[in-house]
Amino acid sequence: MNRTEFIIATAAILFVAFCLGWFAHWLLTRFNRVSQSDVDLLDKMSRELHEAEETRDQAITYLQQREAELTNQLTQTEAELGAAMDGLREARQEAEEMRRLLERQATR
Repeated sequence: MNRTEFIIATAAILFVAFCLGWFAHWLLTRFNRVSQSDVDLLDKMSRELHEAEETRDQAITYLQQREAELTNQLTQTEAELGAAMDGLREARQEAEEMRRLLERQATR
């Protein structure tokens, strides 16, 4: 094989390799091509996900506010209960003192 035949054989091999590479690329892009309906579906899904996240964030905010309100209301109710129990205790003590006083006066 002389120099010219070697150059032609090398050129033919490189050309065939180029054609095979181009064909492989064409096949990959054809099979991996994304249709417009798929893109539209992804856009719709992303919008719905965004709306769902906003709704979740609003629900979390509402629940936190409601929890704070209920905690405040519980604290106030406990304070009122404590005051009522103190008042009841004092009233019982006064009633007991009055009974003793009346018993002393009745025994005189």
